Amino acid sequence: MNEQSEKLRVDKWLWHARFYKTRSLASKACQSGHIVLNGQSVSKASATVVAGDRLQFFQGPHLRVVEVVALGERRGPAPEAQGLYVDHSPPRLPKKEVASDIRTAPVAEREAGAGRPTKAERRALDRLRGDRDVG
Repeated sequence: MNEQSEKLRVDKWLWHARFYKTRSLASKACQSGHIVLNGQSVSKASATVVAGDRLQFFQGPHLRVVEVVALGERRGPAPEAQGLYVDHSPPRLPKKEVASDIRTAPVAEREAGAGRPTKAERRALDRLRGDRDVG
């Protein structure tokens, strides 16, 4: 192996490992400081990763902690991408618990398949949420 293939840009690795759908999304996540590489926030997509590095980032409401095992040469199929890292993420919470953690104000929930709310129901929801002034 030559020196160039021993390290890879962090945005390119995240894209190869299929954590982001496009490389530009991975690059934006790096530039906005959402990626933590070995305990330090990454501010540039050009930061390099090597085997043994540890990455932390959020994928939706879930924290992902992964250890880089290999550097991919291409963005291949999912089984190939899963071989690039070892997942050390904490266990995921059920959807109901995640939703209740995210919400701070009480929110009325509608039954699935109940259709769109009527005008009166929407105004009642707005009053409950305190979103806007309702007449």
